[in-house]
Amino acid sequence: MANSREADPNLGYLTKKETEVKLPRPTRVKNKTPASIQITAEQILREARERQEAEIRPPKQKITDSTELGDYRLRKRKEFEDLIRRVRWNKSVWVKYAKWEESQKDFARSRSVWERALEVDYRDHTLWLKYADFEMKNKFVNHARNVWDRATQLLPRVDQLWYKYIHMEEVLGNVAAARQIFERWMKWMPDQQGWLSYIKFELRYNEVERAREIFERFVDCHPKVSAWIRFSKFEMKNGEIARARNCYERAVNKLGDDEEAEELFVAFAEFEEKCKETERARCIYKFALDHIPKGRAEELYKKFVAFEKQYGDREGIEDAIVGKRRFQYEDEVRKNPLNYDVWFDYIRLEESCGNRQRIEDVYERAIANLPPAQEKRYWQRYIYMWINYVLYEELYTQDVDRTRDIYNLCLKMIPHEKFSFAKIWLMAAQFEIRQLNIDQARKILGSAIGMAPKDKIFKKYIEIELQLGNIERCRKLYEKYLEWSPENCYAWSKYAELERSLSETERARALFELAIDQPALDMPELLWKAYIDFEISESEYGRTRDLYERLLDRTKHLKVWISYAKFEASAMEEVLQDSELSESEYKKKCLQRARGVFEKALSYFRTSAPELKEERAMLLEEWLNTEKSFGELGNVELVTSKLPKKLKKRRHIETEDGPAGYEEYIDYLFPEETQTTNLKILEAAYKWKKQKVVSDDD
Repeated sequence: MANSREADPNLGYLTKKETEVKLPRPTRVKNKTPASIQITAEQILREARERQEAEIRPPKQKITDSTELGDYRLRKRKEFEDLIRRVRWNKSVWVKYAKWEESQKDFARSRSVWERALEVDYRDHTLWLKYADFEMKNKFVNHARNVWDRATQLLPRVDQLWYKYIHMEEVLGNVAAARQIFERWMKWMPDQQGWLSYIKFELRYNEVERAREIFERFVDCHPKVSAWIRFSKFEMKNGEIARARNCYERAVNKLGDDEEAEELFVAFAEFEEKCKETERARCIYKFALDHIPKGRAEELYKKFVAFEKQYGDREGIEDAIVGKRRFQYEDEVRKNPLNYDVWFDYIRLEESCGNRQRIEDVYERAIANLPPAQEKRYWQRYIYMWINYVLYEELYTQDVDRTRDIYNLCLKMIPHEKFSFAKIWLMAAQFEIRQLNIDQARKILGSAIGMAPKDKIFKKYIEIELQLGNIERCRKLYEKYLEWSPENCYAWSKYAELERSLSETERARALFELAIDQPALDMPELLWKAYIDFEISESEYGRTRDLYERLLDRTKHLKVWISYAKFEASAMEEVLQDSELSESEYKKKCLQRARGVFEKALSYFRTSAPELKEERAMLLEEWLNTEKSFGELGNVELVTSKLPKKLKKRRHIETEDGPAGYEEYIDYLFPEETQTTNLKILEAAYKWKKQKVVSDDD
């Protein structure tokens, strides 16, 4: 009863325990050490092969009479026909069917199968090949010809069909028919291999003239370098050197600019080399190197260098090496035409060879590559190509007109409204001076001043006019110079120097006065020094003192004080001869004046600029040296009592990230500062004492 309750009708009245799938318990491997006998994969495969059962093959059927044969054929044909109906597009079925019919010696049926297969897909050339092979194998020559004719007519671009057809006729010894087939094929303009097969066919029967005619048609159909080289080699092989050379020459005329022209020239040169015509070969190499773009002539250069090493002299070898370097430069400038350094190297190479036409050609090509932008930094290298060009034309070719034209073209090329080059203007003017054309030089320099005035141009123009003795022109130029650049101290000084050299003292002084009254000057210290030196040279000591006083109103620089003091210390010595006073009295006066200047300077630095301690110390050192230079008249103790003490101190180094350590520096402690420091200490002690008394009272 218990079992009937547990039984499940869905499980066929079986209990769940009875329907459970009992899996084998996994065995635990206790001993994991490797076995003494190891089994390899090769051994397992060999044992499996040995234990394999023999293949079951159907028994061979022997046909004993014609009835059985007929039944067998009927059954096989039915199988093939059924298969064809199912997979009509499968060509292998048709081929098997036709071959089976052929094996039964029923050639008519086999031919019928082949024709039916061609109706399915006549574009498949493999069917035509197998069909023709069937006819040829069974010696049905006319049938085979028929098949080949139809195949070549329907598929004229399949070369294999033509080759097989021609081969059949040639095997049969029917040379005329084979030639006729070749002619039919050539009308379709096949590839090079087809033409070469026709030529080889004629050569097999020693028909050299026919082969030559075919070659002529071949190079017309395929005007390529390889075709012409084959034609020339054919003539060379037959000993026709003149004809071979003619072929090469015709090829050069037709294909001289072709991409494969390098190969043609190399073959032509090697042909001449074989004929012992080394000069002809050299001319061909040079002609090729001049006409082929440098990017495609790498192999040609290698061949030329090897040729020159074998047949050439030292000069020829050097030319070949130069040609190789020329090729490298051409390649670099082709990649980056704005690389002016490469152009300079290329020009130097051509100049070392000395071929004027080549040099000028490279110069023209180089200057045609304008910089990318109208900014002076891009033009600075470029402009030197123009400079080298004009120098070459003037010094080496000595072509004055061409040099002048290059100068004019260069000056037109430069955008003067944005920037200019004084060097070019000056070189053009100096060139005209060398040609004794002063008026033209003046025109060039005048144009330069009008279009792009520069310091160098003004200076050189004034120098030229000064050498020619045109003082009025020099004055006008200085006026233009100062009108263009009124802050230029150099121009003011030189103008005044010119007037002084002409003994025009008042004009020179007036110029200096105008100059120091200018609101802005680039180097005023040089101008003031020149003015002071001018007055000293004229022995105008009163004016010189006035100048120093005026200068000190503008600046209280240490150098001005020292210069003023030195002037006072030496001023009286120059008028000693014209005076009635003794030498010691004059020296004493000089020293007193110098001391007055030093005391004024020291008072200024002490009161108005106390932070300039180093300058103050330098002033005292200079004062001490001056006192010593006067010997017994000098009072050294007067200065030594004022000299500071040098103290080595430390201070914080402040950076953006905060304090970064300490640094040592020299500080100066003057005597009056020491007394002040002591007073401050006493005052601080008194305050502390007072605060302490108040706190005790509280």
